[in-house]
Amino acid sequence: MELQIIWFVLWGVLWAVYFMLDGFVLGAGMLHRVLGTTDGERRVIINTFGPVWYGNEVWLITAGGATFAAFPTTYALMFSYLYTALLLLLFALIVRGVCFEFRGKVESERWKGAWDTAIMVSSFLPALLFGVAFGNIFRGLPMDGAGYHGTFLSLLNPFGLLTGILFVLLFLMHGSLYLSVKTTGELSRRALHTANRLWPVLLAVAALFLVAAYPATRLYENYHAVPLLLSVPLLAVLSLVFIRLFSAQGRLLPAFAASCATIVLVVATGVIGLFPNLIPSSIDPAHSLTIFNSSSSAYTLKIMTAVAFIFVPIVIAYKIWVYRVFRAPVTERDVVEDKLSY
Repeated sequence: MELQIIWFVLWGVLWAVYFMLDGFVLGAGMLHRVLGTTDGERRVIINTFGPVWYGNEVWLITAGGATFAAFPTTYALMFSYLYTALLLLLFALIVRGVCFEFRGKVESERWKGAWDTAIMVSSFLPALLFGVAFGNIFRGLPMDGAGYHGTFLSLLNPFGLLTGILFVLLFLMHGSLYLSVKTTGELSRRALHTANRLWPVLLAVAALFLVAAYPATRLYENYHAVPLLLSVPLLAVLSLVFIRLFSAQGRLLPAFAASCATIVLVVATGVIGLFPNLIPSSIDPAHSLTIFNSSSSAYTLKIMTAVAFIFVPIVIAYKIWVYRVFRAPVTERDVVEDKLSY
């Protein structure tokens, strides 16, 4: 297997893991004021992911770092072509982190209310922008030898917005299931009820995405060439169905696990469809950025591969340990007694 292919697979894995982990934080953040009817419940919601959210974002940094190191041409042109969208994404992620830290600094309803609103907005924007960005990557950017011929507004095309809505719904579902597991009592029941109400909407949008992707993208070409690959999107659909089955039975942890699998498989479906492209050109496929024409040197990839195979398992083991330590549900009594809580 060529080193470029290894790094393409790793690139896809990093994005899938990031969306799986930070997706429930984004979803819980969007639902923060909807599910949390009192200040105590909102504090509980924030404290469910308070110990882990910044660790989840390490996967985003790693995915960006892997792109920079393995495919520097793609990294450079992506940040040039999508500069405004990525800058808005960065600002939203910064504001979200500030919200978590500053919300509890002043005992004022107006102060907390302002930060609660900011949490919702700064959670919604990354979810939408990630979806719009990947939707446009799937669709292809208008670029050729002369450069990029689009604008920020051209990214807000119907297919890009559809993918953005799909990401928002995936993360809302993911976040509501996470909160049903990590909270107790009425708040947990409210979160599960929200997940059950979101499921048919998510199913409809996911089906619309699969239909719209056929004329709008070239994602299906690899599946036509290798029919065995169709098992990945089929598994994604199956895991989405299992979310409904488990949640209807009140099996919260299996439902959340099925949601994790759905997000990973949805990302894998898109990544497989992209191969070997990283950013296809919608003008001329000859000007697409691929894993072969935008990769680093073979020597660089060899060094990076050795480093990745040593340290990525260590990071995974550490994350498993962290989630095991903080696996217990959070209650209002916990946040009242813990003066260091958010």
